[in-house]
Amino acid sequence: MSSRGADGSHPRTAEHARPDHFLLHLSDTHLLTPGGRLYDAIAPELTLKRIFDDLEAAGTRPEAIVFTGDLADHGDEEAYRLLRSIVEPAAERLGAQVIWCMGNHDDRATFRRVLFGQHHSTRPVDRVYDVNGLRVITLDTSVPGEHWGALTGAQLDWLAEELASPAPHGTILALHHPPLPCVQDLAVLVELRDQQQLAEVVEGSDIRAILAGHVHFSTSGMFAGVPVSVASATCYTQDLTGEARGTRPQDGNQSYNLVHVYEKTMLHSVVPIAAGTTMSSVSAAESDAILAAHGVTLPQRRTPAPVAARRPDRVDRELAAMTTPITLPVLE
Repeated sequence: MSSRGADGSHPRTAEHARPDHFLLHLSDTHLLTPGGRLYDAIAPELTLKRIFDDLEAAGTRPEAIVFTGDLADHGDEEAYRLLRSIVEPAAERLGAQVIWCMGNHDDRATFRRVLFGQHHSTRPVDRVYDVNGLRVITLDTSVPGEHWGALTGAQLDWLAEELASPAPHGTILALHHPPLPCVQDLAVLVELRDQQQLAEVVEGSDIRAILAGHVHFSTSGMFAGVPVSVASATCYTQDLTGEARGTRPQDGNQSYNLVHVYEKTMLHSVVPIAAGTTMSSVSAAESDAILAAHGVTLPQRRTPAPVAARRPDRVDRELAAMTTPITLPVLE
């Protein structure tokens, strides 16, 4: 009996196994209070609802959903509550944890209270998440009252301390302001400042990718030897066919990214929200059958590495202090 596949080829193993991790990367939702319109025309909440309706219909199962800032256009409490009401039930059905990151339009105190249930604080919102051995660190590049970004010396020290211990599957750094040039000249007014200071911490660490947003269009580059992937906005985008020295917001080309993490590489795939006409379709079961007929198998994925317990640091202690119930004296 021949061992050749249906096309006469010899059986073989594909070049890559399926990914070790799968995340969604969304940015710049710019939600308003329910029913609000951006530019008196765009309803950002409807676009966000459509994204999760489409994901659920497709049977998508990400491990985490990373939002890289500008969640609420004016930092309103009602906008954050609307965001939670859309995202959290969908994330639970998808089996994904939600990772929130601050942007320049967000308000730190309201962000903390509504999204994390913490007391008011204007300190930077920096956090560490474990995604089955993949570490995701969110870094708050916002500067209260400004649209440009910056990091304090204390934040950089904290990041260096976290990175001193490598994660089993490496680290993804998520922040709002991308540490990259921008093709629109006006963006220099709102860029991340003093980027070299961040580069000194990132270079040589186990950071495998940097996720960002802010500019409202998809782009990518390298920073301190690390790939940077910038997700476009889900609300409105920048029309890059306009003059390079200006900006031209448009209600179109909204998208988000799929992030697939492999042992030796990562993929960032842009998904347009406005889908086109379906020409044909092959199901997952049919794909398996076709590969089997051609004698192609996929390598086994890595076994998830055990995750070592994190040593509590300054941020952990601050979070504990802000979330510990306050004991009031008993009145006689």
